[in-house]
Amino acid sequence: MTSQDIGPQVEHLYAINQMVISASGWKPALEEISRMARSFFIFDNLVVYKTDYQTQNMEVIFARAMGRGKRAEADISWGEEIANNILREGKIICTEPQDTEQKDRLALPFILGIPLKVSGQLIGALIIIRFGGPPFNQDGIQLARFIANQIALLIERDELSKRYSQLAERDRQNQLKDDFISTITHELRNPLGFIKGYTTTLLRSDTTWDQQTQNEFLQIIDTETDHLQELIDNILDSARLQSGQMKMNFQYVRLDALANDIILRAKMNFPEMKIRTRLPKKLEPIIGDSRRLSQVIENIISNAAKYAPDSEVIISIHQTADKTRISITDFGPGIPPELLPRIFDRFFRNPDQSPTIRGSGLGLFICKLIIHAHAGEILVKSKVGEGTEFQILLPHHSPEAMGLG
Repeated sequence: MTSQDIGPQVEHLYAINQMVISASGWKPALEEISRMARSFFIFDNLVVYKTDYQTQNMEVIFARAMGRGKRAEADISWGEEIANNILREGKIICTEPQDTEQKDRLALPFILGIPLKVSGQLIGALIIIRFGGPPFNQDGIQLARFIANQIALLIERDELSKRYSQLAERDRQNQLKDDFISTITHELRNPLGFIKGYTTTLLRSDTTWDQQTQNEFLQIIDTETDHLQELIDNILDSARLQSGQMKMNFQYVRLDALANDIILRAKMNFPEMKIRTRLPKKLEPIIGDSRRLSQVIENIISNAAKYAPDSEVIISIHQTADKTRISITDFGPGIPPELLPRIFDRFFRNPDQSPTIRGSGLGLFICKLIIHAHAGEILVKSKVGEGTEFQILLPHHSPEAMGLG
């Protein structure tokens, strides 16, 4: 190597180093490394092997044929044996072809294998192959070691990023569980406190209650018992849906009848709420679990009663040849845009309204699981001050596909 070669080469190595530092992902970065390296370092194939921590074998995470072997990728050497030897020996390996009389350059691989190490630990191998030469000299090996170090740093950073994400997700899940336990404890205490308090009051032997007062107390006990039952059902439904143990009872469903039944029950539970429907004159039956679909729509209506108590609610249905869209719209305060991506998360509740509105944060999560069990999709659109629209998209299944043929 002459002194005239050193300047441009240093610039290339510096460019590779800076690219690794700023890389946002290891795959595009390896593509760029292989392209940049070939501008000053001769090779035909470049392969990156990474150690599988479970099997302790080398697996290819990146491979490029960029020279003579580009048109014969399936039939040429990729240095697997060298990579396995590096895994056993942990040192640089350089091999040259024995039969130098071969005229086919692809049958004359010169292979250089460099261990990929991070903090002294072997994490993989870089394999560089030249078909037909030239052999690797000491300067070439030093260049390959630099490239290998940069690739090792890239892989290490990717692994650290994955571990950080896993820890962050684990921390988030733990926080959700803590919040859930706190919420459930609070939600359980409320109805139990009412039930215990009014039952104890009715059983007092030193006081006689008139019939009207007894009925009022019993009505409160009955309401709180219903709330307690609903909370327990939500917890069980959530667990069964997540584990796949809740089976859907698929059958033909008449959506107009379903909507009428839902409105009838909603008016009993929320007498002050105004609910209207916008249904086409003709609705084709769909295949679904009518009980679970009702549960989804009723949960959304119940949320509207909590968060938009003075708003009208409109249920509209639109059908195309391949899907049915059910929309439930209210004209209440709306949902802040930063909360929309989390609205269907397990245990999630609006932090601004959670202290004043009872709920476990499981309702919409269960809705999502039920609709997914129908191979459908549930979406939400909302504007603060204008209202919220939930859309349920249900594909039209064939009877045979749902076991109804």
